Amino acid sequence: MDRLLRRPVFIIAPVRSGSTLLRMTLGAHSRLHAPHELHFRRLEVRSATRLAERSLSLLGLERADLEHLLWDRVLHRELVRSGKSAIVEKTPGNAFVYRRIAACWPDARFLFLLRHPASVARSWHEADPAKRDPETAAHDALRYLRAVDRARNELPGHTVRYEELTADPAAALGAVCEFLEIDWEPEMLDYGRGRAAALGDMEKGLGDWKDKIRTGRVQPGRELPAPDEVPEVLRGICAAWGYADLVAGSVR
Repeated sequence: MDRLLRRPVFIIAPVRSGSTLLRMTLGAHSRLHAPHELHFRRLEVRSATRLAERSLSLLGLERADLEHLLWDRVLHRELVRSGKSAIVEKTPGNAFVYRRIAACWPDARFLFLLRHPASVARSWHEADPAKRDPETAAHDALRYLRAVDRARNELPGHTVRYEELTADPAAALGAVCEFLEIDWEPEMLDYGRGRAAALGDMEKGLGDWKDKIRTGRVQPGRELPAPDEVPEVLRGICAAWGYADLVAGSVR
């Protein structure tokens, strides 16, 4: 009853899974505003005194309630500034707080973006080789992959595969539009033009910042890894997501 934001859309995805590409294409829609990663879950509320904490508690407002009000206000402000009707948020860390997001916005809609786990790990290693060797990248990626898997099993929503988005973006985005109950718009394929979000907000920490995403159009994805190229630690999640058996270079 006290939420300003109505039916927000959250992309629940691992790091390096194509979430920036998905948000840019969605942001090119006339009704969807898809800003850079907002990291709103890191906005926290603290009471300076016990008396203030007690006073708010008597109003039925605990710390989590206050943070939810703050999150709602920030995202609603951003949506109003855009002049569009729905906001799309895609910070990968949201996968770790999906229950709070669902509690904050009971009418939220969720898009689950999947990518071959080995491709996720490889891309994360390549994004910063000095920080993560391939083994570290695989273990770090698994934390995100498992969080997305838990969210996908608990929440209703629509699943998008990165491989399908890059192979046939019109079909993949058309299915997303149907889920969101909006009309498909061809401009979504050319997100670098017209109503799309500006390419100037591409910077490390706020989404993908590489040249490929800056082209303004959906680019072909890389070849899927062969089964023997998948790190042992990722084989379980590969099987769970349908990537264990490859047929002609595509998912089952």
